[in-house]
Amino acid sequence: MSGHSKWANIKHKKAANDKKRGKLWSKLIREITVAAREGATSDPGVYPRLRLAVDKGLAANMPKDTIEKACRRGAGETEGVNYEEVRYEGYGPGGIAVMVDCLTDNHKRTVAEIRHAFAKAGGNLGTDGSVSYMFSKVGILSYAPGADEDTLMEAALEAGADDVVTNDDGSTDILTTPEEYQAAVDAMSAVGLAPAASAVTMRAGTLTRVDVEIGERLVRLIDALEELDDVSEVYSNADIPDESLEAMA
Repeated sequence: MSGHSKWANIKHKKAANDKKRGKLWSKLIREITVAAREGATSDPGVYPRLRLAVDKGLAANMPKDTIEKACRRGAGETEGVNYEEVRYEGYGPGGIAVMVDCLTDNHKRTVAEIRHAFAKAGGNLGTDGSVSYMFSKVGILSYAPGADEDTLMEAALEAGADDVVTNDDGSTDILTTPEEYQAAVDAMSAVGLAPAASAVTMRAGTLTRVDVEIGERLVRLIDALEELDDVSEVYSNADIPDESLEAMA
């Protein structure tokens, strides 16, 4: 299966844009707290979603005691702010589907900020379910161009992957179910094939190619949304040209 996914490029760009470590840590603390509350445990080894959140915190160089405090707070072992998960769906420039996942303690504030970002970019919020049907939850393990496709394919099949996607830029994505994601990461890492980037994310079934101008406007919208404290993830079904990403870098 071939594709032209910009998933890895956009995730790398997101990491570069999260220069302010305090802002990034604040978002990750919320994510860890919510995962611990959902799993009713402060032990990452017990609940997969909490392990994923903790791994993200460690990858961002968060102190272990900060992570442990967030785990305990989420599990109800200590007091703290109660964050809730909420998803907003809408349309960006060019009618591109955009889905925004948030962790918030104030729904009115969050929806006002999200609506303002969409309006400023020439888009608009939609109703629940208006674009989410275009996405599916998957695990993605991304490898940079140059990785041996046959080796990855063989190892991925052994690790229980659903599919291996070769992109136009030469990069490779291994797709798994959310449930098999961590096992696949562990299995690939064990044979010396740790991914360059990986996550459980929402993936559009079909990408819509946009021109450079629309691409730049979409990148500005995504940046504006990701700057909001309450926003944890932003997804779209756009195939954004490299020129747009480079112009906005």
